[in-house]
Amino acid sequence: MTTKLTSRSSLRSRLTGRSLPRPQKAGWGAVVSGLIVVIALAWAFVPGLFASGDPVNSGSTAPLLPPSTEHWFGTDAVGRDLYTRVVWGTRQSLLGALVAVLLGMIIGTLLGVIAGSSRARRGSGTDGRKGSWVDTLIMRIVDVLLAIPALLLSLSVIIVLGYGSINAAIAVGITNVAMFARLARSEVLGVASSDYVEAAYASGGTRASVLWRHVLPNSLTPVLALAALQFGSAILQLSTLSFLGYGAPPPTPEWGLIIAEGRDFIATSWWLTVLPGLAIVLVVLATNHLSTVLRDREGARS
Repeated sequence: MTTKLTSRSSLRSRLTGRSLPRPQKAGWGAVVSGLIVVIALAWAFVPGLFASGDPVNSGSTAPLLPPSTEHWFGTDAVGRDLYTRVVWGTRQSLLGALVAVLLGMIIGTLLGVIAGSSRARRGSGTDGRKGSWVDTLIMRIVDVLLAIPALLLSLSVIIVLGYGSINAAIAVGITNVAMFARLARSEVLGVASSDYVEAAYASGGTRASVLWRHVLPNSLTPVLALAALQFGSAILQLSTLSFLGYGAPPPTPEWGLIIAEGRDFIATSWWLTVLPGLAIVLVVLATNHLSTVLRDREGARS
């Protein structure tokens, strides 16, 4: 059996002129990225296990102490342990990013599926009328959202909704809707023109059943890959909004707000901005690398 499969693969390789893609093994980069993500999740779910101090109220410690064995990240301007605030701020940052990505994915995927299914007629990939008015309307809205810079759009939404961590997550989620909608529409149109979808229609399947059982499940893999990639971007956007004062109110421990509180002392107390910023950079790079590895492995497998 093994010899037969091997010869078949080599025959296909000679006929097509290129070797078949194989899933690559995860290297040290994926291992380190996974470890960083695990640590970040542990900080988010059980922060008290890693930092027992008070992240909000000022302590009896002297302010602006440099990093030491007693205070790993030093202390801030009011004597709070910076490591404790960074650990407790992980929950706020990751939860906000999760809400933003889920909101953008759900709304964007729904709009993309509606647009794609309205364009694809029964048993075929494209409509004879070159698309319905529903598809045209949704895609024009998506084009408008994509034309506006993400930071400007999120600031506009926050001005309407008001300040706060939840409103900041909603604003970031709205900026992600357009990308998910465009990707979902493209996948639905591609899957709708497949032979097995036409066979499902030929066997008596209704439009709703074919869409739910065949089109939608086979269109979600790229959407989930984009969601994993957008998670790191959402952390950056939320930290930016908090840094500008539009996110969580002080003294809430949140990564962007912690950096904003230390910017006035950057010349003399570098750890107030560098160490929280390093936490953001490491988590964002780790999530982006893991999402890229998973996407490549899925592409090689398919």
